[in-house]
Order: sequence, then C-alpha cells, then structure tokens
Amino acid sequence: MEKIKFKTLIVLTMAISCFSYILNAQNNMDTNQVLSPREQSIISIAALTAKGDLSNLKTELNTGLDAGLTVNEIKEVLVHLYAYCGFPRSIRGLQTFMEVLNERKAKGITDVLGAEASPIQENRSKYERGKEMIEKLTQAPQDVPKTGYSAFAPVIDVFLKEHLFADLFERDVLTYSERELVTISVISSIGGAEPMLKSHLDICLNVGLTPEKLGHFVTIIKLTVGEEEAKDAQDVLNMVLKNRQ
Repeated sequence: MEKIKFKTLIVLTMAISCFSYILNAQNNMDTNQVLSPREQSIISIAALTAKGDLSNLKTELNTGLDAGLTVNEIKEVLVHLYAYCGFPRSIRGLQTFMEVLNERKAKGITDVLGAEASPIQENRSKYERGKEMIEKLTQAPQDVPKTGYSAFAPVIDVFLKEHLFADLFERDVLTYSERELVTISVISSIGGAEPMLKSHLDICLNVGLTPEKLGHFVTIIKLTVGEEEAKDAQDVLNMVLKNRQ
C-alpha cells in the first residue's frame, strides 16, 4: 500500500511539473508573438491621431490609461508622432487627451502621472548624438557619403539627426521599441511612405520586436484604421522579412 501511494505521488509530481513546463512555454510564446495591451494601445492611439479620428481616439485614450499607460507616456506618444504627421495632428491629439483626463477626473478617476523625461547630460553636439542614435537603431554605419534626399537637401539630414534622433529618441519616457511602434503606426496610417515604413520595420526588428509581433501590429492597423492600410503595411513587412532570410 505504501509503495502504491509513493508511486502515485511520483506520477502526480511529474504531471504537475510537465503542466508547469507547458504553461511556461506557452506564456513565453505569447510574449514573443503577441503585443502587450499597452503596446496595442500605443499603436491605436498613434494611428487614430495620425488619421484625425478624434472620436475613436477618445475611446482608445481611455483604453490606454486602463491598460497601464501613464499620463506622461501617452503625452510622449502624442508628442513623438508630430515628427511623422505634423503639429496639427499632434496638438489635436493632445487637446483630445486633455478632454479625456478632465472627464475621468470628474468621474473620480485618478490616473498615474508617471515619470518625466530625464535631463540629457551630454556635451557633444545634437548632430553627433543623433548620428550615433541612428547607427544604434539601424545597425548601419553613418560615416558614408550622403545619397538620395540627404544629398539633394542636406539640411533635412541635419534636422533628422539633431531633432528626431537626438531630441526625441533620446527621451527615456518611452523605450525604443515603443517609439518605433508609434512611428510605424503613423506611417502606415497616412500611407504613401513605404520606403520610410520599410526602414522603420527593419529598426523594429533590431530593437526586439519579433516578426510575430509585427504581424499582430498589422492586425491592429486593420481593425483601427482599415483593410487597405493594413494590406500595404503587410506587403512592406513581407518584403522586410524576406530580405532578412
């Protein structure tokens, strides 16, 4: 009888261990394949702001706060995207967010403010810092002769490095992957900028977003913005992934 009980205990222990292993494996798989609720909210907020769909944006701003995004993180999303769709869209997004916060406050909801951007302690020029940031994100050297639009209009290359990749990307309120999600959401939503989308999808892979997560991104664009925008984004993603094989 004692032997039977002992064998039963061993079997139960092995079964529990096996179940735990499978559960952990599934959780790890989900983490690699599916965007988190906060990442999904970042995409929807950026996409709707870029499209100027303020009515649906209000809903997504509430969803983002409920998903754990802080007030300062959402403000950072709305500030970051101006570099890709302009001040008018960014400012309207910020004004809509102010309305949402006031409505939530009237309902007795206290939202978490969150951390502000840390001061930049750097003596180097913003151009050099921006160039270094591009090298880090693209994993490609920047000490090469200018070509294309950079050679045609050198000043925009300066603005790109000094402002976008120094002033914005150096701010630590959002991670690099979160900023890239904002970026590809805006570019996908406005359309007609496939070369830029290709470059930033490449960066997404460099900063830890998996092909599966980027596939999930396309699904969110389809649900949030539309089938045409999602199809165009999927076509560019397929090209990027094929080039990486």
